[in-house]
Amino acid sequence: MSAELAADPAAIAQQFVDARLKARCTPDYPGVIPQSMAESYAIQDVAIRLFPDEVVGWKVGGVPPEQQPKLGVHRLAGAIFAGNVWPARGDAVVPLPEIEGGFAAVESEFIARIGADADPAKTEWTMEEATAIVDKVFIGVELAGSPLSAINDLGSAVVASDFGNNGGLMIGAEIENWHERLDGIEVETVINGASVGKGGSTSLAGGAMESVRFLLEHCARWGRPLKAGMLVSTGAVTGVHRVHAGDEAVCIFKDIAELHCSVVRAEPK
Repeated sequence: MSAELAADPAAIAQQFVDARLKARCTPDYPGVIPQSMAESYAIQDVAIRLFPDEVVGWKVGGVPPEQQPKLGVHRLAGAIFAGNVWPARGDAVVPLPEIEGGFAAVESEFIARIGADADPAKTEWTMEEATAIVDKVFIGVELAGSPLSAINDLGSAVVASDFGNNGGLMIGAEIENWHERLDGIEVETVINGASVGKGGSTSLAGGAMESVRFLLEHCARWGRPLKAGMLVSTGAVTGVHRVHAGDEAVCIFKDIAELHCSVVRAEPK
């Protein structure tokens, strides 16, 4: 790979998209590692155009405190595609695909739905405004997923460059009276029968609605304003729990429902 090709956002994006579609791992980062979020989103921007599916939402993830001064952000975003959204019906077990040799993790999350098109010219949002544009909140599971096994180890700029390390989104029950209840809901993640994390909305810096507020500003500045019906996976409330094909996970949202997942080997699309 030439130095020029290695630094080309389009070439990096193409390799990530090809690897995802072929369910093939990428042993190393496919080019020069981005050092800024602007570089990362330039790669993701191309990848979104290359990926043969519609963006129906966004995952929001936290940037570790030690990386925030350099990158200048506290959260990051990645596209979620229609074909990677899976409804959870009753106690049915939902299969979550892991790219063999890549990265996969189960994350218990709250999923916000945008109720109206956001003003594309509005690049600053208050918490109250962000909360008001949300019409529903659901319980859910983000499948963090990438062809790159070391994606999280390489830092948030790398994470953002590959769709924010998103592999899909499982949508569970709607939370009734979420304005009053959200911050008090207790969540636990269990993998292969062992509890691996507990938390809730307040485990996220600023809470789940801060993720919505961040995303409204971020997407407007990116030229991709949020539209009515879009889903926002607001962040891992019990931690990021790495899994492999054959693992079984249960995400327990106390007094609401349990979401059951089974990790399977990803197949080419």
